Amino acid sequence: MKLPMNESKERLLDKYRGCLLGGAVGDALGYAVEFLSESSIAKAYGESGITEYDLIDGVAQISDDTQMTLFTANGLLLGTTRGKTRGIMGKYSDYIALCYGEWYRMQTNEYPLAEESKYTWLVNIPQLYDKRAPGNTCLVGLSSFLQGVKGTLDDPINSSKGCGGVMRVTPIGLYFGGKEASLEDVAMIAAESAAITHGHDLGYIPAAALAHIIHLVSHDKDITLPEAVNDMIAAMEELFANAPHIIEFIDLMETAVMLAESDTPDI
Repeated sequence: MKLPMNESKERLLDKYRGCLLGGAVGDALGYAVEFLSESSIAKAYGESGITEYDLIDGVAQISDDTQMTLFTANGLLLGTTRGKTRGIMGKYSDYIALCYGEWYRMQTNEYPLAEESKYTWLVNIPQLYDKRAPGNTCLVGLSSFLQGVKGTLDDPINSSKGCGGVMRVTPIGLYFGGKEASLEDVAMIAAESAAITHGHDLGYIPAAALAHIIHLVSHDKDITLPEAVNDMIAAMEELFANAPHIIEFIDLMETAVMLAESDTPDI
């Protein structure tokens, strides 16, 4: 399935920037309470929860989620650049993995890196060396990757189904507008990118799902969010028909849709 390119390039770029900036904005608001319970949040910020940035030295800090999102975007650009300059390229997830590897090096070393970067210019940004509660699954998985063991859909590196795979794939949903990539391709690139560190099917199917939704809503101005979510559910059920936990995933998504349409309080 290909989407109609029914918007100008300028409008699409505005959406891309808005999506990435919006993700960072939300991340920076929530990072301060990431590991707190509901009662602890209410005690610290009031019954409405955190509604303003909790600044540190005047800055609302992003977490590892936004950091890794940037490296996903860099991986996509790296793959395309290799393809354009050499006339041949590997899978996008391979280039994304290389960039994740450099993020790992930045998380485990001080600025600047002793060795020259081979893959990403993000190593030149000192602030990205800050450790913002990186997930242990990501760190262990990328340590293994740097030692030659890469997690894949067919050869999972672990059985993790944490959120570390889905939280970083937004650029994949944005990037392929107008390019030779189907919705199925976009979803699979996202799943493969999540599987680098998260081997459980409930760790990588959500990544495919998010990229699918973002690709739809950012490239088709006529589709509504509920339509995009329902399209995603049907697509994931077909694309991952043989995944052990696909029925559980579908049940969770349908429950989320039902709750979103109900009057049930958010909490």
